Amino acid sequence: MLYHNMDDIPRSWDAWPVKYFKPDEIACRGTGEIFVNVDALVKLDNLRSRIAKPIRINSAYRSHYHNCKIGGAPFSAHSLKGGASAFDIALDAHDKNTLIEVAANVGFTGFGMNYKTFLHIDCGRPRSW
Repeated sequence: MLYHNMDDIPRSWDAWPVKYFKPDEIACRGTGEIFVNVDALVKLDNLRSRIAKPIRINSAYRSHYHNCKIGGAPFSAHSLKGGASAFDIALDAHDKNTLIEVAANVGFTGFGMNYKTFLHIDCGRPRSW
């Protein structure tokens, strides 16, 4: 589901597929577009439920323009045509190893672990870096 801006999202919360994350947390930080990958978003919601603590998303969907502007990978899972299947989670008060373990248990398969302030998770091919 591609929404060009927040105003395009149906007002009925019944139309929004998850409990813990609002559309503005998933929207592109540069353009405001939202391209929802429901499967990935449900996995993120399940992760939040199992962690039982709030999760702050630094980056979810990125428009192609914004991804290029910030120097993101050319074929970033944040910018896939089927909607974002990647999330950068702020570590704030989270243990990185616990997040990785629970994220794997709910179905995430890609893990960017070499960052001090956030953990990258995605639904791409199984890998870690």
